Amino acid sequence: MKSTRETGLDIVTDPVRAEASLWRRARFEDDSRSRETLFNRYIVLARSVAARHFGWRRRVVDRGDLEQFAYEGLLQALDRYDPLLGVPFGAYARPRIAGSVADGMKRMSDFDAQLSQRQRLRQERMRSLGPIEAAPADPLATLADLAVDLALGLMLEGTGMVEQEDGVDRRPTPYEGLAWRQTQAAIAAELERLPANEGAVIRQHYHTGLTFAHIADLLRLTRGRVSQLHKSAIERLRRRLKHH
Repeated sequence: MKSTRETGLDIVTDPVRAEASLWRRARFEDDSRSRETLFNRYIVLARSVAARHFGWRRRVVDRGDLEQFAYEGLLQALDRYDPLLGVPFGAYARPRIAGSVADGMKRMSDFDAQLSQRQRLRQERMRSLGPIEAAPADPLATLADLAVDLALGLMLEGTGMVEQEDGVDRRPTPYEGLAWRQTQAAIAAELERLPANEGAVIRQHYHTGLTFAHIADLLRLTRGRVSQLHKSAIERLRRRLKHH
């Protein structure tokens, strides 16, 4: 007769139990990594709700704005969901995400509608990198570091390969392509070495497209702290890449 005793491997390989474990750590132990994992798991749901609304209103709204409203709804659902009630999170979260998108559209001003999500994200990271000192010891070096930091941002978000806003193909030539791929590989390797919170900020801001405010909500940090982590992560990447 086979033993029915469960092992830790049973929990890991069973999706239902694995998710239950994530909810326990996120809700009852306030574990930010588990919360981020749950957010990443359901981000596809948020994007699908945003895409549906975008299909209805593509002439009057930017899709990036709708996705931000959807992320806000997902974060609220993560906070309010009670896993002990037995309701699947997807079923619980979907109407709340849709409601957040609808409410967000009502809040949008004419200015918000004119300023694209990509522009706002770039302005936010520019402010994070900080103003140049009034009289830096080496002005050229300071400007060079800022230029490298901004270039890192473009590579991290993937917009340096093909720029679609004006229809111009800016992909690198075959000669430039090798250096580009080598630099991207170096960046990817260095990302894995970042401290946990810095890595989370970079992943969520550049790969997912979250604003600093939403990242702060996700990681239980202040918006100012997220800005500091963003700046320190970019500076750390710049310093390390100089040695490649």
